[in-house]
Amino acid sequence: MQIVSTKAEARAARAALGEMSLVPTMGYLHDGHLSLVAQAKADGGAVAASIFVNPTQFGPNEDLSRYPRDLERDLQLLQGAGVDLVFTPTPEVMYRQGFDSRIEVGAITQKLEGAIRPGHFAGVCTVVAKLFNILQPQRAYFGQKDAQQCAVIRRMAADLDLPVEIRICETVREADGLALSSRNVYLSPEQRAAAPALYQALLAAKASYAGGERRAEALRAAAKAKLSGAVIDYVSVADKVTLDELDLVTDGALVSRAVRFGATRLIDNLILT
Repeated sequence: MQIVSTKAEARAARAALGEMSLVPTMGYLHDGHLSLVAQAKADGGAVAASIFVNPTQFGPNEDLSRYPRDLERDLQLLQGAGVDLVFTPTPEVMYRQGFDSRIEVGAITQKLEGAIRPGHFAGVCTVVAKLFNILQPQRAYFGQKDAQQCAVIRRMAADLDLPVEIRICETVREADGLALSSRNVYLSPEQRAAAPALYQALLAAKASYAGGERRAEALRAAAKAKLSGAVIDYVSVADKVTLDELDLVTDGALVSRAVRFGATRLIDNLILT
């Protein structure tokens, strides 16, 4: 496994690999990330991963300084998973002095996470586009847990004619249903015990839909069960592509929810089909 930290090194290493897939990460890896690597390997060709805690997608009151990091452990996991190339740039490498550009995607970024975290998706899109330009992958892999991010990146790639196929993989969960997330490490024992209720609430909406309920407001109500110690940021039943809130579900929907345990935000979602 080759580890590079500059753009010149990354481009030189990538040129020797031929067909290649990319798994972009912010590190502190878990089985969800490794499942993306496994899918990329199964699809063929070389596999690259990036590890970069991107400062431009964090707001002024968010957790950039305390975001969990363990590069040595991450590299061991990626080597064990059979990754060919790992790109580990610093902020100074990704954002040269005087950097003053960003990619804005429109309406799809103004709701849900975008409404609560202004500027977040501009940071995501800019860094992802830069990674695509530096590493030139044929495919890139993202997890369904970050459903809005997946939709935004797909829109960006389509709108800007980026020659990268965006592949979305299923959310990986703990045995009790909690979606894997690097931020789960922030949860206290009491919060961790309560957190699986987030997924259970989404399952309640799914069960209601399976039982014939098509009124979006009723489905939102089903997904609004309280979590002990948590504050609800939003509960959404939206179009799977545009993320516009629905009144009536006629062709499936994305049901999603975000909650806060203190300073720690958890998000999760299910697709109704």
